[in-house]
Amino acid sequence: MRGALTETGKMLRRVPRRARETERAVAEAASLDAAREAAGAGRARADRDPLLGELRRAGLLPMLVLHFLGGGPSYGNQLMERISEVTGGLVAVNPNTMYPLLRSLEGRGLIAGEWEHPERRSRRFYRLTEDGEQERARLADEIAPHLDAVARSVDLIRKEIDG
Repeated sequence: MRGALTETGKMLRRVPRRARETERAVAEAASLDAAREAAGAGRARADRDPLLGELRRAGLLPMLVLHFLGGGPSYGNQLMERISEVTGGLVAVNPNTMYPLLRSLEGRGLIAGEWEHPERRSRRFYRLTEDGEQERARLADEIAPHLDAVARSVDLIRKEIDG
Protein backbone atom coordinates (compact mmCIF):
# COMPACT_ATOMS: atom_id res chain seq x y z
CA MET A 1 0.00 0.00 0.00
CA ARG A 2 2.82 2.36 0.89
CA GLY A 3 4.44 1.68 -2.52
CA ALA A 4 1.19 2.65 -4.25
CA LEU A 5 1.00 5.90 -2.31
CA THR A 6 4.60 6.67 -3.17
CA GLU A 7 3.90 6.09 -6.87
CA THR A 8 0.76 8.23 -6.63
CA GLY A 9 2.72 10.97 -4.90
CA LYS A 10 5.35 10.88 -7.68
CA MET A 11 2.64 11.07 -10.32
CA LEU A 12 1.04 14.04 -8.59
CA ARG A 13 4.37 15.85 -8.55
CA ARG A 14 4.80 15.27 -12.30
CA VAL A 15 1.43 16.65 -13.32
CA PRO A 16 2.21 20.31 -12.62
CA ARG A 17 5.40 20.17 -14.71
CA ARG A 18 3.57 18.43 -17.54
CA ALA A 19 0.74 20.95 -17.26
CA ARG A 20 3.24 23.82 -17.50
CA GLU A 21 4.80 22.23 -20.58
CA THR A 22 1.38 21.83 -22.15
CA GLU A 23 0.43 25.43 -21.35
CA ARG A 24 3.70 26.67 -22.85
CA ALA A 25 3.20 24.59 -26.01
CA VAL A 26 -0.36 25.84 -26.39
CA ALA A 27 0.75 29.46 -25.91
CA GLU A 28 3.41 29.05 -28.59
CA ALA A 29 1.16 27.25 -31.04
CA ALA A 30 -1.06 29.00 -33.55
CA SER A 31 -4.72 29.29 -32.72
CA LEU A 32 -6.98 26.54 -34.01
CA ASP A 33 -8.61 28.98 -36.42
CA ALA A 34 -5.22 30.10 -37.73
CA ALA A 35 -4.13 26.49 -38.18
CA ARG A 36 -7.33 25.64 -40.04
CA GLU A 37 -6.93 28.71 -42.22
CA ALA A 38 -3.36 27.76 -43.06
CA ALA A 39 -4.41 24.20 -43.85
CA GLY A 40 -7.41 25.33 -45.85
CA ALA A 41 -9.76 23.37 -43.59
CA GLY A 42 -12.92 24.55 -41.93
CA ARG A 43 -14.22 26.27 -45.04
CA ALA A 44 -16.69 25.05 -47.58
CA ARG A 45 -15.18 24.21 -50.97
CA ALA A 46 -17.11 27.05 -52.60
CA ASP A 47 -15.60 29.55 -50.15
CA ARG A 48 -12.18 28.77 -51.62
CA ASP A 49 -13.57 29.11 -55.15
CA PRO A 50 -12.55 32.53 -56.46
CA LEU A 51 -15.82 32.93 -58.35
CA LEU A 52 -18.35 31.72 -55.79
CA GLY A 53 -16.46 32.31 -52.54
CA GLU A 54 -16.90 36.07 -52.58
CA LEU A 55 -20.57 35.70 -53.42
CA ARG A 56 -21.13 33.33 -50.51
CA ARG A 57 -19.27 35.60 -48.11
CA ALA A 58 -21.27 38.59 -49.37
CA GLY A 59 -24.51 36.83 -48.40
CA LEU A 60 -25.64 35.04 -51.54
CA LEU A 61 -27.55 32.26 -49.76
CA PRO A 62 -29.51 34.50 -47.36
CA MET A 63 -30.29 36.86 -50.23
CA LEU A 64 -31.57 34.02 -52.44
CA VAL A 65 -33.69 32.60 -49.61
CA LEU A 66 -35.18 36.03 -48.90
CA HIS A 67 -35.69 36.61 -52.64
CA PHE A 68 -37.58 33.35 -53.16
CA LEU A 69 -39.68 33.89 -50.04
CA GLY A 70 -40.63 37.29 -51.46
CA GLY A 71 -42.52 35.37 -54.14
CA GLY A 72 -44.54 33.43 -51.59
CA PRO A 73 -44.23 30.93 -48.74
CA SER A 74 -41.87 28.02 -49.20
CA TYR A 75 -40.20 25.24 -47.20
CA GLY A 76 -36.55 24.27 -46.87
CA ASN A 77 -36.29 21.50 -49.47
CA GLN A 78 -38.14 23.61 -51.98
CA LEU A 79 -35.74 26.49 -51.39
CA MET A 80 -32.72 24.19 -51.84
CA GLU A 81 -34.10 23.00 -55.18
CA ARG A 82 -34.83 26.53 -56.39
CA ILE A 83 -31.33 27.71 -55.45
CA SER A 84 -29.79 24.80 -57.32
CA GLU A 85 -31.98 25.54 -60.37
CA VAL A 86 -31.30 29.28 -60.51
CA THR A 87 -27.54 28.79 -60.12
CA GLY A 88 -27.37 25.98 -62.65
CA GLY A 89 -26.17 23.64 -59.92
CA LEU A 90 -23.11 25.79 -59.09
CA VAL A 91 -24.48 26.49 -55.62
CA ALA A 92 -25.61 23.28 -53.97
CA VAL A 93 -27.17 23.73 -50.56
CA ASN A 94 -27.63 20.80 -48.21
CA PRO A 95 -29.99 20.54 -45.23
CA ASN A 96 -27.09 21.09 -42.80
CA THR A 97 -26.71 24.55 -44.30
CA MET A 98 -30.29 25.43 -45.16
CA TYR A 99 -32.09 24.68 -41.91
CA PRO A 100 -29.67 26.53 -39.60
CA LEU A 101 -29.88 29.46 -42.04
CA LEU A 102 -33.68 29.40 -41.89
CA ARG A 103 -33.63 29.27 -38.08
CA SER A 104 -31.18 32.18 -38.01
CA LEU A 105 -33.28 34.28 -40.39
CA GLU A 106 -36.38 33.47 -38.37
CA GLY A 107 -34.61 34.36 -35.12
CA ARG A 108 -33.64 37.73 -36.60
CA GLY A 109 -37.26 38.39 -37.57
CA LEU A 110 -36.53 38.39 -41.31
CA ILE A 111 -38.81 35.42 -42.01
CA ALA A 112 -41.69 33.81 -40.14
CA GLY A 113 -42.29 30.07 -40.10
CA GLU A 114 -45.43 28.04 -39.56
CA TRP A 115 -46.01 24.30 -39.61
CA GLU A 116 -48.13 23.09 -42.52
CA HIS A 117 -50.18 21.06 -40.02
CA PRO A 118 -49.75 22.63 -36.55
CA GLU A 119 -51.07 19.54 -34.79
CA ARG A 120 -48.29 17.41 -36.32
CA ARG A 121 -44.90 18.63 -37.37
CA SER A 122 -44.77 18.13 -41.10
CA ARG A 123 -43.29 20.79 -43.36
CA ARG A 124 -42.46 24.22 -42.01
CA PHE A 125 -43.39 26.96 -44.45
CA TYR A 126 -41.57 30.27 -44.25
CA ARG A 127 -42.69 33.67 -45.44
CA LEU A 128 -40.84 36.94 -45.79
CA THR A 129 -41.42 39.68 -43.23
CA GLU A 130 -41.19 43.41 -43.84
CA ASP A 131 -37.75 43.47 -42.18
CA GLY A 132 -36.79 40.55 -44.40
CA GLU A 133 -37.72 42.50 -47.52
CA GLN A 134 -35.48 45.37 -46.40
CA GLU A 135 -32.62 42.94 -45.73
CA ARG A 136 -33.15 41.29 -49.12
CA ALA A 137 -32.84 44.67 -50.84
CA ARG A 138 -29.72 45.52 -48.83
CA LEU A 139 -28.09 42.18 -49.64
CA ALA A 140 -29.00 42.48 -53.33
CA ASP A 141 -27.26 45.87 -53.48
CA GLU A 142 -24.23 44.45 -51.65
CA ILE A 143 -23.97 41.38 -53.87
CA ALA A 144 -24.51 43.18 -57.20
CA PRO A 145 -20.84 44.21 -57.64
CA HIS A 146 -19.72 40.63 -56.92
CA LEU A 147 -22.16 39.25 -59.50
CA ASP A 148 -20.92 41.83 -62.02
CA ALA A 149 -17.30 40.79 -61.35
CA VAL A 150 -18.13 37.11 -61.91
CA ALA A 151 -19.98 37.96 -65.13
CA ARG A 152 -16.99 40.01 -66.38
CA SER A 153 -14.61 37.17 -65.54
CA VAL A 154 -16.72 34.63 -67.41
CA ASP A 155 -16.99 36.99 -70.40
CA LEU A 156 -13.22 37.46 -70.48
CA ILE A 157 -12.66 33.72 -70.35
CA ARG A 158 -15.15 33.18 -73.20
CA LYS A 159 -13.51 35.89 -75.33
CA GLU A 160 -10.09 34.36 -74.71
CA ILE A 161 -11.24 30.87 -75.65
CA ASP A 162 -13.31 31.96 -78.65
CA GLY A 163 -10.47 34.13 -79.93
